[in-house]
Amino acid sequence: MSNIIEIKNITKEFKVLNRREGLKGSLKDLFSRNYKIVRAVDNISMNIEQGEIVGYLGPNGAGKSTTIKMMTGILEPTSGKILVNGSVPYKDRTKNAQEIGVVFGQRSQLWWALPLIESFKILKDIYGVSDENYNDMLTLYKSLVDIEPLLHKPVRQMSLGQRTLSDILAAFLHNPKIVFLDEPTIGLDVSMKAKIRTLIHALNKEKNTTVILTTHDMGDVDALCERIVIIDKGKMLYDNDIEHLKKFFGSYRTLKIRIDGDLKQQAEKIQHELSGFSVSADDEWISILVDEEKAKVMEVLSQLQKSYEIRDMQLEEISTEEVIKKIYEEGVQ
Repeated sequence: MSNIIEIKNITKEFKVLNRREGLKGSLKDLFSRNYKIVRAVDNISMNIEQGEIVGYLGPNGAGKSTTIKMMTGILEPTSGKILVNGSVPYKDRTKNAQEIGVVFGQRSQLWWALPLIESFKILKDIYGVSDENYNDMLTLYKSLVDIEPLLHKPVRQMSLGQRTLSDILAAFLHNPKIVFLDEPTIGLDVSMKAKIRTLIHALNKEKNTTVILTTHDMGDVDALCERIVIIDKGKMLYDNDIEHLKKFFGSYRTLKIRIDGDLKQQAEKIQHELSGFSVSADDEWISILVDEEKAKVMEVLSQLQKSYEIRDMQLEEISTEEVIKKIYEEGVQ
């Protein structure tokens, strides 16, 4: 397989004014040359093959959006090289725009007052899609999702889930080589999330489209991504598949217990008693992340039974979400 995206040692720096407090400070800032350099992306390299779905992950402010803006040609790197489908994206923005599709957050590319089919027709003309290819894509869409009820509905009358679904269909309409999806399932219910994940996966397989996915929803990652790239503070922490990632944390297990009382309060109490363990609670369970190289699960359970009446328990492998959380906090050793 050939590389559709090649990134070598890219860095992006921004010049930011050192702002002062108060009205006097604001007036001084008008004439100030007191700047600092902020490095949003710091020497990142990676190659992405045609047809891959890559999860591009990191905490807020990690540099994900800056990297994607460089891939889409919006920003020029301070240093390093970037090629998207053989072209430098910021030098040949028109060609690059023809070959990519983008869904950023809740920013719709559809015309608010028009029925969806009219937005599709406008995008068809903008991208110069032939009648044959356009009809083929509509036929494919109808085979994948129940799109008929949406085609003649104004976008402003759609639910959030319907708009997101329509935006994803619009991004794939001109059969781009690469589609960038930023938080595609944010704010959606479980049913619509499942539909959108199925749609993205099907379009990727049918058209061999490369998908770059940024998300904080680990359900998206588990459902769609075989490979993940994690960055924090502009630096790359990890680039490999999910199973390889979990091997770093193979000694971790999640002990889930059910006890009486307010679970969040009880979790705080357990967190205080079990120093060094990660403890959290939801509506049903208290979850304790146990590193068996440091303490056996049965030892932890035995200690808890001295203070609490445990009504039920479960033992699970470490989840992708917990792995990502630990990498954000500790990095990969």
